[in-house]
Amino acid sequence: MALQVTVNGEPRSFEKALSVRALLAALGQDPAKVAVERNLEIVPRSQYDAVLIGEGDKFEIVHFIGGGNAPVEPPRVDKPFVIAGKTFKSRLIIGTGKYKSYEDNARALEASGAEIVTVAVRRVNLTDPSQPKLIDFIDPKKVQYLPNTAGCFTGEEAVRTLRLAREAGGWTLVKLEVLGEKKLLYPDMLETLRATEMLTKEGFQVMVYCSDDPLMAKRLEDMGAAAIMPLAAPIGSGMGLQSTVNIRMIIEDAKVPVVVDAGIGTASDAAVAMELGCDAVLTNTAIAHAKDSVMMARAMKLSVEAGRLAWLAGRMPKKAYADPSSPLSGLI
Repeated sequence: MALQVTVNGEPRSFEKALSVRALLAALGQDPAKVAVERNLEIVPRSQYDAVLIGEGDKFEIVHFIGGGNAPVEPPRVDKPFVIAGKTFKSRLIIGTGKYKSYEDNARALEASGAEIVTVAVRRVNLTDPSQPKLIDFIDPKKVQYLPNTAGCFTGEEAVRTLRLAREAGGWTLVKLEVLGEKKLLYPDMLETLRATEMLTKEGFQVMVYCSDDPLMAKRLEDMGAAAIMPLAAPIGSGMGLQSTVNIRMIIEDAKVPVVVDAGIGTASDAAVAMELGCDAVLTNTAIAHAKDSVMMARAMKLSVEAGRLAWLAGRMPKKAYADPSSPLSGLI
């Protein structure tokens, strides 16, 4: 007559009396990797051969687990950071304004590991030609200069500025920003679109500072922008990302690099941007106005790297309530 027992809450039937060791063998379990409880009493491993199962016995067989199974998702691919056909190792871009000196700027650049620096185009000092120049401290042969149109409020001003930049150094990879007014320094998107069209027709590779509007970002890409640069917050404000939702939508839809620009205040802001999946981060004031600009530049470098790794790893989903690390299923 078959013996009826319960194993881990499920009824089981065996044709003859078995030792605990034979029971484990019948269940495909390694005696060295489990613990056995019989009728609420632990069965020592030394007794596995001696203890026989009986009618109505209740067994709990347990082992160690690692906290449950994670959902299987395809791994993210770490694509290189390529703009206008050129590959860059660093995903941090820094500016060259607001520093105490060009020496300070150069030291911060070295600490940041950045390979691209934004540069403004301004009139030379005719009164004192001996005044230091940025090019004497940051060599454009070693670092990619990215001429920008800071201070331009019309498409014509921006195009004129970048034509001069091309003449001065042969640069065709440029950053376009056309501002609406001086208080907000918010991009005038109508003028920005117009200037993007003019510049791309002239052969410029244009990285475009823009609002965090996904529709505008897509339109810029369709017009031939080499990279989309949505603002995190107003220029120089240091407020960090104010609309992660919009930035994420831009990233998901973009076929060109997305570089978060403007409003970064500290290293954690840069990490947040990278964790969203941005290709790179541009920051100027956060480094230049830090109490120790070199140390902050180093922090930005590490935060961008950490944020990129976190994005590649894929963060756990956020939940409204607590979720135990060890699952409750299989609880004794």
